[in-house]
Amino acid sequence: MAPPPPRGLVPALLWGLSFIVSLPGPVRLQPSPIPQPSPPTEPHPCHTCRGLVDSFNKGLERTIRDNFGGGNTAWEEEKLSKYKDSETRLVEVLESVCSKSDYECHRLLELSEELVESWWFHKQQEAPDLFQWLCSDSLKLCCPSGTFGPSCLPCFGPCARCSGPEESNCLQCKKGWALHHLKCVDIDECGTEQASCGADQFCVNTEGSYECRDCAKACLGCMGAGPGRCKKCSSGYQQVGSKCLDVDECETEVCPGENEQCKNTEGSYRCVCAEGYKQIEGICVKEQIPDASPHEAALRPEAYI
Repeated sequence: MAPPPPRGLVPALLWGLSFIVSLPGPVRLQPSPIPQPSPPTEPHPCHTCRGLVDSFNKGLERTIRDNFGGGNTAWEEEKLSKYKDSETRLVEVLESVCSKSDYECHRLLELSEELVESWWFHKQQEAPDLFQWLCSDSLKLCCPSGTFGPSCLPCFGPCARCSGPEESNCLQCKKGWALHHLKCVDIDECGTEQASCGADQFCVNTEGSYECRDCAKACLGCMGAGPGRCKKCSSGYQQVGSKCLDVDECETEVCPGENEQCKNTEGSYRCVCAEGYKQIEGICVKEQIPDASPHEAALRPEAYI
């Protein structure tokens, strides 16, 4: 509550002025600056190039779909082989690659049209990925796979595409890896149909891939390394406990020939001549010690003469 006014005209006027000045005045708000429209940003050249390639690939699909599919397979295959890589088809695709209002696309197409033609007629087999060949390798507008940013810095390990250097910046993983919770984790191909190993091989998972390794000689098919991982035992081996072990064929009479001996080998055996014998025409005969020459006899000590 304000104090009572003093008596007298002048004091009262002065009091009134001081009271008015002491009252809280209205809050004066500064006018907000009028937002200025930001200048339009040009699309990054890499984005333009990627869009051009995506549109080109859609054009390839459209030209096949529009020109074929009538049911006469033999006729279509013969005609398609001529049309597939023809100049006619290339022109049809290029005519609709860029929309009329997409200036950047038209400008890039004009700059790269000779490169696209070169790829179409000469490079498709060795470089089937047009984006990689045109945008990264030839025009240098985009970073190669596995890099990011203006300086094309390397992505983290198994990342094929990324937004930064950290493991959590992965956008796409290399072959053999899968994106899981923003990280690339190794795929165990051995637990999938991707692994294709032979009947006498087993699969070993590696980072980003797998290897097929040969089973042990004792095994007919196996689930891992060593004679303890056999599915069945090979000929010449027998199941002993959990392992396939060599059978010693020499414990039985397997070498009936005269003067023959049995020699056990891994998974098999051999019949060889006994010591002092040699094989002649399939028979073990005693080796003949040649007579000493007169000169050799003269050198012998008397005790041996």
